Amino acid sequence: MSAATTIQAFFDAQTWTVSYVIVDKATLAAAIVDPVLDFDFKSGRTSTVQADQMLAYIREHGLQVQWILETHAHADHLSSARYLQEQVGGRIAIGERIKEVQAVFKKLYNLERGFLPDGTQFDHLFKDNERFMIGQTQAQALLVPGHTPADMAYLVDGAVFVGDSLFMPDVGTARADFPGGDAHTLYRSIRRILALPPQTKLFVCHDYPPEGRVAAWETSVADQRASNIHVRDGVSEEEFVRMRKARDATLDVPTLILPSIQVNIRAGQLPPAENDGVSYLKIPLNVLGRPKAGETGRKS
Repeated sequence: MSAATTIQAFFDAQTWTVSYVIVDKATLAAAIVDPVLDFDFKSGRTSTVQADQMLAYIREHGLQVQWILETHAHADHLSSARYLQEQVGGRIAIGERIKEVQAVFKKLYNLERGFLPDGTQFDHLFKDNERFMIGQTQAQALLVPGHTPADMAYLVDGAVFVGDSLFMPDVGTARADFPGGDAHTLYRSIRRILALPPQTKLFVCHDYPPEGRVAAWETSVADQRASNIHVRDGVSEEEFVRMRKARDATLDVPTLILPSIQVNIRAGQLPPAENDGVSYLKIPLNVLGRPKAGETGRKS
């Protein structure tokens, strides 16, 4: 980042997710990107360990949260956007094509009649190339579909928060076999990001480090173009699509996809409590396929 902004990363080792707090130094205005809500599948309990670390940082530095930015409706962790908003404010935002994702999963989960797939669960829906401010720093929302139809990246002060489109160069790229995903579209979205100046910093949402490497999350356009194992310069769209389809066929459904999406399409809000005062998550049976032994549910 430049002298105008700073960034603090928060890595969740349970879901391999990286969340960020971006700060405009002149005003102490801040944006949160892709925050995690802890969820224990075995007990069905949520907790706020990860989110509370972010809150401690925000309060310690006297930050004013203006935005809580989601790159997409994540399939591998629950969002803590609503909890964070209740604590420190900010507008929860995502790309406008979230409505397509909501429509698909409302049907899959047979959600309550009152859930409308119109994006109104979020405070703001970004259009492609829309500009917005974090304090005195201008930011831009970039539509980068392919992993899902609604993926957004956020360009802030010479850095891009790429969500799940790209990972570290030695990990590659995201899968494209979720509902509405498409490998051709993903390739073109990635090339859009990689057309930015070579020095542009890229911050990824996940890292699945090979054995012997510690988790990392900062790379650059130049690094990706030189050495990304899936999509470096010289890899054609046809080569990428063949690789992506073959690899995706070997990947299991992510472990937390069923609980996470039905929370994340609600902007981090748990489903409405039923007549006993308890919120329930649904598990559709015999819909998403049979798990493959030995697979981990990685997204790369």
